[in-house]
Amino acid sequence: MMKHSMSRKGRKMRKFYLLLVLAGIAASSCTPTERGAGIGAATGAVIGGAVTGDVRGAAVGAAIGGVSGAVIGNVAGRPGQCYYRDRYGRRYIAACPR
Repeated sequence: MMKHSMSRKGRKMRKFYLLLVLAGIAASSCTPTERGAGIGAATGAVIGGAVTGDVRGAAVGAAIGGVSGAVIGNVAGRPGQCYYRDRYGRRYIAACPR
């Protein structure tokens, strides 16, 4: 009787898909800021790694993307709110004009 075993590539793909599903479940309970940071970090890591071809570039890309994504996610989590500056240069948030 011949034993059927999954190839090494098949096991890696199974683990990858399981990780992808778990990441999706975890991301569904995040705030818009956290979700933006995660998406930005992942995108930045991919772009940084692709452009530089090394891990250091991926790490820098992840850091920059994470911060950018968090800022964008924070703003997206406040619909109808705008950022303003008062006459002293201080920033504040208030309802957007209609």
